[in-house]
Amino acid sequence: MTKTDAPFVSLNIAILTLSDTRTRENDTSGDLIEERARNAGHQVVQRALVREDMDRLRAQFRDWIADSGIDVIISTGGTGMTRRDITPEAVHPFITKPIPGFGELFRMLSYQEIGTSTIQSRADAGIADGTVIFMLPGSTNACRLGMDKIILSQLDSRHRPCNLIELLPRIRRA
Repeated sequence: MTKTDAPFVSLNIAILTLSDTRTRENDTSGDLIEERARNAGHQVVQRALVREDMDRLRAQFRDWIADSGIDVIISTGGTGMTRRDITPEAVHPFITKPIPGFGELFRMLSYQEIGTSTIQSRADAGIADGTVIFMLPGSTNACRLGMDKIILSQLDSRHRPCNLIELLPRIRRA
């Protein structure tokens, strides 16, 4: 894929880590997402760590979706197969446009690294009232793959043949 001479558009990104065990001090996945987003030229305007509790999780997503100062939410954690992994279930009621290709591409790329274990990932993405949401696994390696191989290019207004940013004005238009 190529980049054009189009101007770069800096986005306001919120990062949400879902975990019962991580703290801000050892949240390597959230740190990686923040580093990659900032290095790409975006602003990290919010960052939170929430226990895997449906009500708390939905409240955090609801608040950030309603915040006109947030363009993109990137979450890490809660996309696995256990009872505590509830991120997709928490987010899906807010999704107005699913982006199924994200999860499909993530698992395809992940297969190259971890083989068939990728079927245990429920990485997903969608649009919620004009806010782009990416749901990544909690693994730092999975976050690296998602950011480096998919998300950053789609959040780059210069990426061709197309990117999510050039669609945002039409996505947000009522």
